[in-house]
Amino acid sequence: MERYSDAHLQSLTQALANAMTSGQNMLVTAESCTGGWLAKCCTDLAGSSAWFLYGIVSYSNHAKQRFLNVSPRTLSTFGAVSEQTAAEMAAGALAEPEATISVAITGIAGPTGGSPEKPVGMVCFAWADRTGTVTTARHHFAGNRDEVRRAAVATAIEGLLKTGNMTTGH
Repeated sequence: MERYSDAHLQSLTQALANAMTSGQNMLVTAESCTGGWLAKCCTDLAGSSAWFLYGIVSYSNHAKQRFLNVSPRTLSTFGAVSEQTAAEMAAGALAEPEATISVAITGIAGPTGGSPEKPVGMVCFAWADRTGTVTTARHHFAGNRDEVRRAAVATAIEGLLKTGNMTTGH
């Protein structure tokens, strides 16, 4: 199975559903460069309302500030594509009291928009939970826009599965 194929994403999402359900967690996603693809993967599964609360697509800086409470200072200091912004997106996504875990994705999927400091394929992630734990990561993915976005969705799910937060419950 190709690493980022539809079948692989579906398999990862099913593993996530199992983990979320067994830990009595409710997931919220905050996506930028993936444009809601992670939320789509989650809601492709029947019964996902038992563990998936909602997804926010915050493509613009304005949306990141308005809906996820990302600080204008963070955006001006570090940029929209940064671990700092991803961390604030993940924390802001947990505003709903029912949410217990969140993931944020922000990056440069290409084919344009990159710079030497932040090349096309750079994606930043953050995973947060109700205990206040926020974990961030930055990855550089090769490929075209679709391949970068697929890799980002898979990495976000893999990060959720690795966080160990699946048993925190409500």
